[in-house]
Amino acid sequence: SDLKKIVKEEIVDVFDHATIFNKNTPHVELAKELEARGHNVILADYQPTSEMMVIDFAQKINDRLPNNIKLHSLKLQETATSFAEWFASDND
Repeated sequence: SDLKKIVKEEIVDVFDHATIFNKNTPHVELAKELEARGHNVILADYQPTSEMMVIDFAQKINDRLPNNIKLHSLKLQETATSFAEWFASDND
């Protein structure tokens, strides 16, 4: 489906097995070293918590959806009991 393709391209292919740092981290040298050793490193404009990442993911998905389709909600599951949720109704 189109949604599955968008999620794969915007989220899975980019973030899967990535180490994510805030771009203002004091650990920039560590990020550079990891990247130099072949690791997928992302420097984000935000603190990479689940709560912030789910907001970023919702924006990335919404940006790719046709104008007549809106994302209703999104859930980022960390573990069996830990997750962050985003709802469009909370962001109107």
